[in-house]
Amino acid sequence: MNISCYKSLPELFLEKSEENSHKIQLVRKNKETGNDFIYSWAKTKKEVFAFANFLSQQNIKKGDRVMLVSENRPEWLISDIAIMCHGLVTVPNYTTYSVKDFEYIIKDCKPAGLVVSSKALLKKIIQAKNNLNYGFNFIIHLDPFEIDLSGEKLISYSSVVQTFSEENSFSFDRNILSRKDPACIIYTSGTEGNPKGVVLSHGGILSNCEGAVELLSDIKIKNHVFLTWLPLSHSYEHTIQFVQIALNAKVFYAESLEKLLINLKESAPTIMTAVPRFYNNFYNKILIKLNKESYLKKIIFNKTIEIGTKIILKQKISFMEKILNFVLTILVRKKIQQSLGGNIQTFVSGGGPLDPKIGLFLNALGLKTMQGYGLTETSPVVSCNPINSIKVETVGKVLKNCKVKIAEDGEILVKGENVMLGYWNNEEATKKAIIDEWLYTGDIGEIDSDGYLKITDRKKDIIVTLGGDNVSPAKIENLLCNHPEIDQAFVYGDNKNYLISLIVANKELNPTKEKIQEIIDKTNENLTAIEKIKNFSILEESFSAENNMLTPTLKMKRYIIKKNFEKLLNSFYKKK
Repeated sequence: MNISCYKSLPELFLEKSEENSHKIQLVRKNKETGNDFIYSWAKTKKEVFAFANFLSQQNIKKGDRVMLVSENRPEWLISDIAIMCHGLVTVPNYTTYSVKDFEYIIKDCKPAGLVVSSKALLKKIIQAKNNLNYGFNFIIHLDPFEIDLSGEKLISYSSVVQTFSEENSFSFDRNILSRKDPACIIYTSGTEGNPKGVVLSHGGILSNCEGAVELLSDIKIKNHVFLTWLPLSHSYEHTIQFVQIALNAKVFYAESLEKLLINLKESAPTIMTAVPRFYNNFYNKILIKLNKESYLKKIIFNKTIEIGTKIILKQKISFMEKILNFVLTILVRKKIQQSLGGNIQTFVSGGGPLDPKIGLFLNALGLKTMQGYGLTETSPVVSCNPINSIKVETVGKVLKNCKVKIAEDGEILVKGENVMLGYWNNEEATKKAIIDEWLYTGDIGEIDSDGYLKITDRKKDIIVTLGGDNVSPAKIENLLCNHPEIDQAFVYGDNKNYLISLIVANKELNPTKEKIQEIIDKTNENLTAIEKIKNFSILEESFSAENNMLTPTLKMKRYIIKKNFEKLLNSFYKKK
């Protein structure tokens, strides 16, 4: 059946589970034993139905919300689908949220129930809901643990599966849902303040799946394997899990960001989806390793990049270069492929801008990297580079069933089924974002003669200097972070007469202040007068999700960083 014919996400899953019944679908490593938890499609379906049977006996009605707070694991997908089978709305939450964050979500969407993984997370959420004097109809915990919560309807996931899987009372009613019904409420990262609840429809996510499957159809491989690590509470990975279902793919759950490269080799995925931070780190690791190699190996590697770059940019190469490129593929590219499991067909980058230099580098190495563009509000993908015609300086062509136009001021506007239903409980913000069915993205861009979309700036992240000049901090930050010695950079200068930067240095390389100054001087050579960094400070502490200076998807919370380092930032501008 064509994806456009499905009414809902559970319908997509149930049909695919019938097609693939005994094949392996989900794999997660048991951290205690080192063995794998393996789910066939049939096992996943059985547990979805057990969960749905349990929900049938709760005090719920169509449209009620259920909070889902967990690390990536098979039970995440199972819970999500079971919740939607009843016409309920999943509300994914990040595991890095504080008590205050959970308070905000609970107060805003008033969930009927809670699905939570660990004891530590449950304690946080209980504190949050008690602060609000709020009660859940039910709480399901995924990890096995004992806890005394008098008055709470608490049940373990294993008990749900054991008690309710033998019942045959649940039968999914395909007519209970339409494509216009809400599937989930995904709260934005909150880079500029309190998060907003983005209501995404079944049709919006299915439409995104349809566009993604068509885009990936050029990869001529029968059995796809994915490694998932980006939080499933993020709209990007949340939709990817349904793309995986549509492709009949096997999915491995990564243990952690630190073990990602190890897990890559173990799971040997065909497709890897990640945010730009992963590719930046990967690029820097390659450069650090290259610096330790012999002079001959450096020459061979650099020649691989040189010829590969020419091919990606569609520049003419000589007959001898063609022969040399064939040899370099064996000597360099295949070895890098093997270090990533040996089966990678493509990397997909989304969730933020990928530096063109890094995109070109990866593609030149034979690691096809399809950069895309989207927002939580667009379910989330708007465009992506086709694998056989990548233009690294762009975010590709607009997906099927989606329309894009550029407003007079350069803002990118999006229209289509994938556009959100609105912001939960926030009609004012919805009316500002969607006008005459067009979503105003806040991003500035252009469409080239080949129909590729290019992001040139972001309205809200622009620095306006004291002289009235507009500067993109992200552009300068990316240039600085292209150097292995710099892990993170924050550029500041709004309403000031020059720019400064806060630098987080690579602790492994431990560069001196003089080395950082050298990098900044070199970067300044490629910047206009108003973009040049005049001064900087090296920070001891990294920006992270734990200290609330990064979102869970590794974007900088600029307003938090400004607040945390207000004294230091202002000290650069004091008159001497």
